[in-house]
Amino acid sequence: MADCSDFRAWEELIPDALGLIFSNLSLQEILTMVPRVCKSWCRVVLGPYCWQEIDIEEWSLRCKPEQLDQMLQMLVTRSCGSFRRLSISGLHTESMFTFIADHADSLQRLELPRSEISDSIVERVAPRLSNITFLDVSYCGKIGAHALEAFGRNCKFLVGLRRRMHPIEVKDKVCQDEEAYAIANTMPKLRRLEMAYLVLTTTGVLDILSRCRDLEFLDLRGCWDVKLDEKYIKECHPRLKVLGPHVTDSYERSFWEDCSDYSDSTIYSWDFIDDGINIYDGESDDDGIWNDEQGLEVLEVRFYGCGFSDASAGFEWPPSP
Repeated sequence: MADCSDFRAWEELIPDALGLIFSNLSLQEILTMVPRVCKSWCRVVLGPYCWQEIDIEEWSLRCKPEQLDQMLQMLVTRSCGSFRRLSISGLHTESMFTFIADHADSLQRLELPRSEISDSIVERVAPRLSNITFLDVSYCGKIGAHALEAFGRNCKFLVGLRRRMHPIEVKDKVCQDEEAYAIANTMPKLRRLEMAYLVLTTTGVLDILSRCRDLEFLDLRGCWDVKLDEKYIKECHPRLKVLGPHVTDSYERSFWEDCSDYSDSTIYSWDFIDDGINIYDGESDDDGIWNDEQGLEVLEVRFYGCGFSDASAGFEWPPSP
């Protein structure tokens, strides 16, 4: 007879513990495989336990706009307003940005690279994002100094800002020092600031350094007109690490511990999955949970032969001129 002490009733774990375990799985596995294991696991996936951190940036890079809206609305709703992190790419409607803000009571880390948000919508919505500590608005070409100022004035706990651009996106810009001034005037607690390829001058950067005294990391790659005195940096900001303005590597990944722009794993692309609330409508454990009539569409998985990189997305870092 098998030793009963070796038996583990995984389905009896409290939902919080299961949610923590499931958070280590891929988005595909959480949405399509876990709910079909048992009823208790399905309830965990349908509740807020798995969605404290919503990171769908990689998936959103290759989905259709309407799929992104559906997925985002489903996951934010499941989180019941308890999500602390949201990472997506290419948010294309202001209504979805408003939807995020309406449920952002617990949100601390907001990453919206390549999104279509504008200055006007940020100025209206920013007051509802007051708990944010890290913000990523890289490659967002429709916002500028007004949006950054709105974020700074309303997000008093902001300690990290990622505002990187691509040279093609700023080729018509004469100067973006107004963005530097907005950061300096409204974000004094910043410890990490990434401004790669913004069209900045030394004056704008010095204004940031004079007001943001807690800075520990500053990314100025591609800001060719910025000339900083090394002696000044050592005397006034002894803890500050400055990267750039000259680009010494195609992409220095060692500095981006939490960057999700790159993945060397196999890329998955699947059609949008229904919410699956009615997966277990029957009374029996033998209900046809693999039956399409139960509310889950057939999963379609496509495998690609290579990983996704910045170069393939058109966001590779060019060398120094």
